[in-house]
Amino acid sequence: MNDTLSEFRLADWSSLQLTQVELALSRWVACPVSEPAPAGLGDAMRYAVLDGGKRLRPLLVLAACEAVNGNPQAALRAACAVELIHAYSLVHDDMPCMDNDVLRRGKPTVHVRFGQAQALLAGDALQALAFELLTPDDDTVATDTQARLCRMLARAAGAQGMAGGQAIDLASVGMPLNSAQLHEMHRLKTGALLQVSVLMGACCGSASGEVTNALRDYGAAVGLAFQVVDDILDVTADSATLGKTAGKDAAQDKPTFVSLMGLEASRHYAAQLLAQALASLDKVDKTSLHGSSALRALADMLVNRQH
Repeated sequence: MNDTLSEFRLADWSSLQLTQVELALSRWVACPVSEPAPAGLGDAMRYAVLDGGKRLRPLLVLAACEAVNGNPQAALRAACAVELIHAYSLVHDDMPCMDNDVLRRGKPTVHVRFGQAQALLAGDALQALAFELLTPDDDTVATDTQARLCRMLARAAGAQGMAGGQAIDLASVGMPLNSAQLHEMHRLKTGALLQVSVLMGACCGSASGEVTNALRDYGAAVGLAFQVVDDILDVTADSATLGKTAGKDAAQDKPTFVSLMGLEASRHYAAQLLAQALASLDKVDKTSLHGSSALRALADMLVNRQH
């Protein structure tokens, strides 16, 4: 980590933000006291979301909101909504009809713990709850902001984003992909939700077009870097470290950056993407009251993570 980044204490900042996120998720996700879900559905929903995960997407939302001096109440709802979409996607991706995985966040996957039908319903309910959070019936989030946030998240999660990328992924097993095809798949499957996390945070404030475009570029670079590092860790880390099944991409003959570029070239590429992400934030720093320290530190952490 360079000297500029080291001046910002990411651990301290993250601890404060994550406390808010965890409390909000615990309160909003099928609360067994105030909003019990029927027939054990709430148990599966809470199992899928609580007590695990890096919460990278919520942190990106909150960091971007902070950089543009946005509405923290709107950002907290957006942060939780993005995490719910991410959680639902993991529940469905782990099912036998998709990746057929048995380990996620260091514990049995939802379908292993609760059965396939309940897992499917839990994912559906989490997706619906995400949009409910973005549309509160009070004045904490302006109605025009609600509409923009809903549209942004829906597009990033749908056929032109995460779901579309997953469809490409499933159709590409055992098939050689060239660099452009691999980039497009991961721009949709992984990158879209990470990028929209940044943009939703910016939407909670009044960012200029120049700043929004800079944050869009940052999100694109961070989203791709995350997947490159994920591919690297899949071949260099063990399941206990990752909290999910290691080596499954190679076992399932899936195309990855490592299989296309090689391990060392992939590491170099991740470093290049980090440099691109950090450079894009220079424009943000020119106008931001709070600066982009949190966004910079998150990008650095993401690329240099070990799990």
